[in-house]
Amino acid sequence: MNKVILFNPRSARTKPRIPNSILSVAAAIEGLFEYAIVDGNLETDPWQKINSYLATGQYKFFGCTCMPGPQLRQSIPISKQIREQYPEVRIIWGGYFPSNQPKVVLHSGFVDFIVNGPGEKCFPALLAALEKGDNWTTIPNLIYKGEEGIIKTGKDELYDQDALPSLPYESLNSFYPLKRYLGKTYLGTRTIAYHSSMGCPFKCSFCAVVPIYNARWRGKSAQLIYEDIKYLKDQHGGNAIEFHDNNFFVSEKRTVEFAKLIQPENMIWWGEGRIDTIDKYSDKSLEIMRESGCKMIFFGAETGNDEILKKMDKGGTQSAAQIRAFAARMAKFDIIPEYSFVLGTPADTPEQVMKQIDQDIAFIKEIKSINPKTEIIIYLYSPVPTEGSDLYKKVLESGFHFPEKLEDWISPHWENFDLRKNPLTPWLTPEMVDKIKDFETVLNGYYPTVSDIRLSAFKRGIMRSLSAVRYKTGLYWKPYELKVLQLLWKYRQPEIEGF
Repeated sequence: MNKVILFNPRSARTKPRIPNSILSVAAAIEGLFEYAIVDGNLETDPWQKINSYLATGQYKFFGCTCMPGPQLRQSIPISKQIREQYPEVRIIWGGYFPSNQPKVVLHSGFVDFIVNGPGEKCFPALLAALEKGDNWTTIPNLIYKGEEGIIKTGKDELYDQDALPSLPYESLNSFYPLKRYLGKTYLGTRTIAYHSSMGCPFKCSFCAVVPIYNARWRGKSAQLIYEDIKYLKDQHGGNAIEFHDNNFFVSEKRTVEFAKLIQPENMIWWGEGRIDTIDKYSDKSLEIMRESGCKMIFFGAETGNDEILKKMDKGGTQSAAQIRAFAARMAKFDIIPEYSFVLGTPADTPEQVMKQIDQDIAFIKEIKSINPKTEIIIYLYSPVPTEGSDLYKKVLESGFHFPEKLEDWISPHWENFDLRKNPLTPWLTPEMVDKIKDFETVLNGYYPTVSDIRLSAFKRGIMRSLSAVRYKTGLYWKPYELKVLQLLWKYRQPEIEGF
């Protein structure tokens, strides 16, 4: 039986976190195939370890999870090197990037298959078919290159999360000590990264999740989430939780049940949700969440313009008025709302783009006046290939196009695109990008993020004093004094680095 290498490439995060996606497919092939886990976040040079496995001749499959951005820096050159030195090895990618960009990935010549969405059934079925020489064309959730071009097989249903095998934490521990994944963050000294659900029931036109899950969501039960967290706490010392679900809070009943279960464990926790979903929660539910340790929640506020919210297909009932009111409501329960905004969406004229940027900057300042504890995350709009979206149609009409060669994605410009820091979109001028970034610098100076645990009260005071005049008067242009301080003190950007 041939063996499998499961590779988790290095991300932008300064602290490694439990590779849930790799563990999910590891659990699916447990007992069927032997596997080795290689984590690029914990290797100085992951190729050395990968090469040592391949050189034995026993490993004929290479599985790689790949998010857009920094993970491509390792995924691309390592996959290319495997193809050159070990051409018999089958290379299989999964994750948001290959699912959203299948043509450029498969045309590279060094990726054989893409797992399009959940891989718990697709991945072991594909390995078995390749091992036996059987037909793989009927396996759901698969993308590959055939005689007629790129072929996508049918999408499988989202699986019952409670019926899936438990994640093999002890197997991971045999490759890398689990304690190395439980790092010190704003939430706690040994923070657990956990994924409790798949997908999202909404269809926002700028979100990479939408083309993969098509408005579907399935969550693990509160009881099983609690049991996993309890195990990681008791056996490995975890004392805080980051839920990395696309939308943890879809079900109020599940959220409240989990909150009641976790409350006696005295653990701080964080997750991602939607404003219009959680705003429907009762006050009692929010009280239970806060008492259980829910300290901060990430929300996609996106913009204060209701018309653009409609173009983004936010769904639900989210509006500028609700974004304002919800920030105030969160303050009553001492839960920090972490609002992300997407600036620089396309418009008919440059003047309209700049006007909207100015309006969003004013709206962000209004939110901070309503609830100063609101954390603000700023992204520049980066297109996602969402078929049928009016916003994406406008993107294509502007002349924008993605790279045609896979290697081009690891150029500095396109890496910044994936981090939503430099989108290379035709309708954004350098002046517009500079204005957004300068405002962000001043905002972060006047309201430094609470998640930067390295920033002392003294440093926060200095930054706030230096940025006060700029913030209050709107003089954001070239804040070099703040940039120098933030560089000197290694100011943390949670939108890139996490906690």
